[in-house]
Amino acid sequence: MTKTKAEVPAKTTVNPVVRYLRETRAELAKVTWPTREEWLRLSGIVLVVTVVMAFILGVVDAVGAELVKLLLTA
Repeated sequence: MTKTKAEVPAKTTVNPVVRYLRETRAELAKVTWPTREEWLRLSGIVLVVTVVMAFILGVVDAVGAELVKLLLTA
């Protein structure tokens, strides 16, 4: 005997928060996490680039401030 549409049980709706957490957990399981050595190397690169950029921006800011002082006092 075949079931009619009225006899087929309806899908239960899943709470959106529960669905989000399940999907997030599934995606995190797919992530390739770096090894400790990779993490240390990449963190070192980020720190070095940050310090170098801070120095460059500091120099540019100081030069710009001096130029503005010269233009305003002239």
